[in-house]
Amino acid sequence: MSEQKFLPITYEEMQERGWKQVDFVYISGDAYVDHPSFGHAIITRCLEAHGYKIGIIAQPDWKKEESIQIFGKPRLGFMISAGNMDSMVNHYSVSKKRRNQDAYTPGGVMGKRPDYATIVYGNLVRRVYHDVPIIIGGIEASLRRLAHYDYWSNTVRRSVLLDSQADILIYGMGERSVIEVADALDSGIDVKDISFVNGTVYKTKSLESVYDYQTLPEYDVIKTDKRAYAQSFYTQYCNTDPFSGKRLVEPYGKKQFVIQNPPSKPLSQMEMDRVYSYNYMRTYHPSYEKDGGVPAIQEIKFSLTSNRGCFGGCSFCALTFHQGRIIQTRSHESILAEAEKIIWDKDFKGYIHDVGGPTANFRHPACKKQLIHGACPNKQCLFPKPCQNLVVDHKDYLELLRKLRELPNVKKVFVRSGIRFDYVMADSDDRFLRELCQYHVSGQLKVAPEHVADAVLQKMGKPENQVYRSFVEKYQEINRKLGKEQYLVPYLMSSHPGSTLKEAVTLAEYLRDLGYMPEQVQDFYPTPSTISTCMYYTGLDPRTMEPVYVPTNPHEKAMQRALIQYRKPQNYELVKEALIKAGRTDLIGFDKKCLIRPRKSGDGEKGGYSGGDRKNCNRNRVNNNSMQAEKQNARTGKNGKKKTIRNVHKKNIK
Repeated sequence: MSEQKFLPITYEEMQERGWKQVDFVYISGDAYVDHPSFGHAIITRCLEAHGYKIGIIAQPDWKKEESIQIFGKPRLGFMISAGNMDSMVNHYSVSKKRRNQDAYTPGGVMGKRPDYATIVYGNLVRRVYHDVPIIIGGIEASLRRLAHYDYWSNTVRRSVLLDSQADILIYGMGERSVIEVADALDSGIDVKDISFVNGTVYKTKSLESVYDYQTLPEYDVIKTDKRAYAQSFYTQYCNTDPFSGKRLVEPYGKKQFVIQNPPSKPLSQMEMDRVYSYNYMRTYHPSYEKDGGVPAIQEIKFSLTSNRGCFGGCSFCALTFHQGRIIQTRSHESILAEAEKIIWDKDFKGYIHDVGGPTANFRHPACKKQLIHGACPNKQCLFPKPCQNLVVDHKDYLELLRKLRELPNVKKVFVRSGIRFDYVMADSDDRFLRELCQYHVSGQLKVAPEHVADAVLQKMGKPENQVYRSFVEKYQEINRKLGKEQYLVPYLMSSHPGSTLKEAVTLAEYLRDLGYMPEQVQDFYPTPSTISTCMYYTGLDPRTMEPVYVPTNPHEKAMQRALIQYRKPQNYELVKEALIKAGRTDLIGFDKKCLIRPRKSGDGEKGGYSGGDRKNCNRNRVNNNSMQAEKQNARTGKNGKKKTIRNVHKKNIK
């Protein structure tokens, strides 16, 4: 067996291996981290396992041609990925302000990759190597594989395949597709003739050899017609399943077509196990040590990936478009073998930080038919109600967690990647929730109701608020029986399509009654290829083609965000303005149900509110009975002091 080592990142390292030429050069927008949580690590190790020689160029200087010439011309081609994140999401906040840190870069330094990295890298390679095959992949390419709305330019952009000048785009989880493409190139097939691989997108000037396809509206139509765009996107969305998905053709004029082949089939458990069994070094390349390492490794170094895919189908999430709705799992043996590697690491402190995936408590397909017929194209598994065919069973996940708890050197196994509380509530057996509370929560459990107004939840594809309230009650009851004082921390989102100021105020009232103010607020972020982003751009729900209210004005979004943090003094004027515009001045007063107090005019405060006849809040405006479950968290502790979530999470209000 050969010595375990990093793949070469320099010409000298290539020579040390006795190679005269690499088969593929892999260009990544991330620093080189040889860990199975990084897409470039999985793909390159997969290629290596199939006999291919791979050289890695991580974060090349896109302004210098020599930066991608380290290994010379590869025998078979270049592979390009922007990294584990879309480069624009990596670079900019939802307000389009430049971020200060890039966790996927040594030392967290920002600016080591370009905007629209896939396009920039692709054009650089094409400029230097005119005839070399270029294969693009990763989440940026996957979510931009056909014409798509781009939030940062506020335009409908062409397929990234065209703008990058690449030959083939691999979308979704690419282990199977990348080997098929590599084998085809290795056998001598011209890259322009590789049109038969599922999970890929290619371009052609003629449809003569294309068969069994569905034609999407032309690019020139959807870039100006929002209704046509919504229809086109939803057609794409309904064809993300590997069993039922059709081949899609997107015309660009009369002589250029982008063809999306059906998605690649899910990996079997044996195939998943093999992917995670490769000889990963499980850390960043040692050359980054001088810069302080790569920050992103800290979150995942002692975490375990147990599954892929998600049948939750949240509208704002790109997982349906990227990983699909069919759950793919690793065996217990595979996960335990990886755990055995990390528990003896010199830096391991006894805590496995996470065991999960997109949704931790999904360990099998939603129903038995999915592996035969695929996921239903026009129905969701959990929304608006759990499907009658849904298999609800936590036994396998529970068994896995029990095995991990028994490993030597393990003090605690956490579940941090998030659980679906509606799936938990659909389970008639409480054992999972009970053991979760007993062994896998450390004081607080983070869950994602996202909102409390049913009108917004419907657009989000999330269960109605009553489901979350029922979960809160059950969680509190179980913790009470266990003698534990543990809290729920809800993830909440402002300014999602469907949210007016009325719904934003409802959310603020909920937080008031909960006694909790989030330190950070997640404003809806229109990332590529989600239903919610389509709503944001078109003002239409692509599922029904009905109009949707969309808060796009920056000032209104600021008001909705401020309402969630209404206790912050710096938010006072925004909150007051929002309450006035929403017709809820009853929430300006001195009563305990009021959000803010009036400021008398002339007291030196900008925009003071005299109060008038509204010095007291209308006590009957809001029925607080439904909040009693959450208020159980605020019961008196042993010291006799009122203990709320707000007390538990100490905040510095400036």
